[in-house]
Amino acid sequence: MDNPGPSRRRFLTYASGGLAAGTLPLAVATAAPARAQAQPRFSSDPFALGVASGDPLPDGVVLWTRIAPEPLAEDGLGGLGERWTLPVTWQIAEDDRFRRVVRSGVELATPELGYAVHAEVDGLRPGRDYFYRFRVGGEISETGRTRTAASARTSPDSLSFGFVSCNNYSDGHFTAFRHLAEEDLDLVVHLGDYIYEGPGHDEIGRAHLPAAEIFSLTDYRVRYSQYKYDPDMKAAHAAFPWVVILDDHELDNNWADDLDGDDNGGEAFLARRTAAFQAYYENMPLRRSAMPAGPDARLYRRLTYGQLAEFNVIDTRQYRDNQACGDGRQFDCAERLDPARTILGEEQERWLLDGLGRSRATWNVLANQIFMFQADSAEGELQAFGMDTWDGYAAARQRVFDGIQQRGVENFVVVTGDAHRAVAADLKADFGNPESATIGTEFLGTSVSSGGDGVDQDELGRVWLAENPHMRFHSVQRGYARCELTRSEWRTDYRVVPYVTQPGAPVTTRASVYVAAGEAGIQQVTE
Repeated sequence: MDNPGPSRRRFLTYASGGLAAGTLPLAVATAAPARAQAQPRFSSDPFALGVASGDPLPDGVVLWTRIAPEPLAEDGLGGLGERWTLPVTWQIAEDDRFRRVVRSGVELATPELGYAVHAEVDGLRPGRDYFYRFRVGGEISETGRTRTAASARTSPDSLSFGFVSCNNYSDGHFTAFRHLAEEDLDLVVHLGDYIYEGPGHDEIGRAHLPAAEIFSLTDYRVRYSQYKYDPDMKAAHAAFPWVVILDDHELDNNWADDLDGDDNGGEAFLARRTAAFQAYYENMPLRRSAMPAGPDARLYRRLTYGQLAEFNVIDTRQYRDNQACGDGRQFDCAERLDPARTILGEEQERWLLDGLGRSRATWNVLANQIFMFQADSAEGELQAFGMDTWDGYAAARQRVFDGIQQRGVENFVVVTGDAHRAVAADLKADFGNPESATIGTEFLGTSVSSGGDGVDQDELGRVWLAENPHMRFHSVQRGYARCELTRSEWRTDYRVVPYVTQPGAPVTTRASVYVAAGEAGIQQVTE
């Protein structure tokens, strides 16, 4: 995994005696010493939040769990308070009965990190299935399955992965995660909106905890615990390694850099961002390189699957300029065309293009939060665009597209979340000219549950398809996407469920979309 160097962002200082540059990144610096317990006893399952793995390399993977015998406790610490340091043993084996254990170790679960465990395992064999588990005291976790990436020197015959986003707990059941867990995949990519920060609602009996918008570290921890306690979510995490990146709702709707969605910044927002980032790290199978330093975290990174695929995981929130023209849907917004504006920041943009230029992989994948294709939502000659998407940063998008063409990047495919709808689209060198070169393909994935029960088509989808000839498929049903890659072809299956406001929905394939290696753009859509 390519881990870029230090962030361009400054370390931020709180004016009133809070976090200053150079202090430890989390609460460790000021916390009272916790008391170790070699053989703790629990009244209920300490692994109630499940297990997970992530960021697979050819020789290793991250293993994750959180000790939380009372997962929904108001303290956000699983009912453990701040008293303990818990030794947690982990094992990884070649078989699910753990007769061939190949690595093991001990990590300390502390209150400073919400009793989370991140074990970075190395020394594994590439392209192999492994099984893992944890033990604390006399309690043993469920068994998780993970898989290492292929060796950089090989070109695997195929790669299967799923991508998901936008799982609002109060809007619907996580049935899509249950079906995802039953797929045969190498990994899952989560593209953001893992939790929702708002108060939610209780229309289907899945009210948010706490029942209010969240701001503090304790509140974020409780909200993550509620989501991760869901059995369908736990099943999907235990089945495959995940690659994760946040979007906006892990913090605040439509936040940008040091401003919240209502353009409020300053000390209060930085404190909230610090809390949100810490809770995100605590609850995700991320490497220590992603541990936040106050309100900053280096999350963009690169992972390879041999010579078949390279994943560029980008961050479109921390480094962006504020949304143009006051955000929302806008007509005639000249600000979005300003070449001085950025969505990735100068350093990340350069990292992305240089990496794409060096890649020798067949498929060059961009794991992206907000849709990159142009989406005119006004009928007729007038055009309207959403300012929170790449349309609001049109000059920055053009720089990326120009850089891709200049470097001769082939087989460029973007996978995206956020919009609660599915679209397959060609990426054009000039969206204003349908005859211009096609430089890649974008697969926008729908939500797991956000927005409640979906429909196959709606009015916005009708307009999008009519006004944007580069769009080849659209649906507003809930679900996930399943991608199958070979050296000659990419197929994306849009897997959908008919409802989420009740549990138990079946899953079907709404459409399959095909891209041929060496031929930019969508070749076929089978509905």
